[in-house]
Amino acid sequence: MPVVSCAWLAGAVLLGTAAAQAARAAAPDWTSSGYAGSAMPPHGGVRSFAGLPWTSCLHNEQVRFDVALLGMPFDGGVSYRPGARFGPKAIREASRRQRTNSWSLEYEQAPYEALFFMDCDDVPITPYDPAVALAQMEAAYVTLLQRTPLVSRETERGQRFATGTALRSKVIVLGGDHTVVLPILRALHKTYEQPIAVLHFDAHLDTWKVYNSPGTPTPQSRINHGSFFARAADEGLIDRNASVHAGLRCRTNGPMDIRHDDQVGFERVMTSDLDLLGREGVIERIRSRIGDRPVYLSIDIDVLDPSAAPGTGTLETGGWTTRELHGILRGLRGLNWIGADIVEVSPPYDHAEITAYAASDLVFEIANLFAVGHEVDEPDGEDELEHDAAHDARRHTEL
Repeated sequence: MPVVSCAWLAGAVLLGTAAAQAARAAAPDWTSSGYAGSAMPPHGGVRSFAGLPWTSCLHNEQVRFDVALLGMPFDGGVSYRPGARFGPKAIREASRRQRTNSWSLEYEQAPYEALFFMDCDDVPITPYDPAVALAQMEAAYVTLLQRTPLVSRETERGQRFATGTALRSKVIVLGGDHTVVLPILRALHKTYEQPIAVLHFDAHLDTWKVYNSPGTPTPQSRINHGSFFARAADEGLIDRNASVHAGLRCRTNGPMDIRHDDQVGFERVMTSDLDLLGREGVIERIRSRIGDRPVYLSIDIDVLDPSAAPGTGTLETGGWTTRELHGILRGLRGLNWIGADIVEVSPPYDHAEITAYAASDLVFEIANLFAVGHEVDEPDGEDELEHDAAHDARRHTEL
């Protein structure tokens, strides 16, 4: 083994240190290096949905938007597997390959450009008291509905965005278990001052009539993710002549559950109806029931087959595929949408983010439904990077 002198080693170390210092001294800073325009890779950065601008809208009264994304991390109403409180975070994380200029081949539009979308963070919900949590969610939703959208009423786009005489912002909620829809419907009823038509995609009815029993001794204990529509109907929140369940395939406690569902006011579209009627037949049943009424869209991720959405609380086999659900939703463009949610994503039971990805893609579908009729022209003469820069500058100006 050759012998290396200490002096030689010391000299080499000094030479290497000097070279490193010289390299650092010669290196430009981030801005002057030209790196300032670098695009954030999908796996990096602080995560808002699809990279949309984000802020805590509840704490910033000056923020305006056309459509808000709002997390409701609540799972205090589950009857089986918990974990949906982590749903909003997982759905946002799974949106990382979406961009603010993402273009839909089916709708031929970029929804996040057609309307101004804002990620409004999560509602700070107490995990200790479900009654307080429901009140917090209702107050938060009412607050966002009161924000004047950026779309102007004086424009044709603004008139299309309006619901009747009301020009209001819309909210897409990331759940959370399905109980979150009760405070949402309360907020919508307060705001629109009328019962709301509901299009409910779910494997389950969610209209259980929960009676006073040793296990449910208080009014609050009888509100859960399987009974909230029954409570909403009792409060007069639901349009009983224009609401639809779609994708049903659950077991019930007997014929009385169906009779009670009839009283609540839903028409039922079974999962198997897709085989019997075809996609167009299912779409026609939904459209003919709802008509032009203001309609709220609620999607429980368990409407999908467990092979497409394993990460949820109450699995039911034999569900629709993501492709089938997307096709039905695309057939509903032009309905009078006033809001939407994606609920019951439970990340602890997910595998490889399959469920979270399905949910984030459904948000993109909803965004497209909201943006129909608000398309903006694609800029001419710009390559992709120039278009991105122009788009980012426009959004910064709107903020």
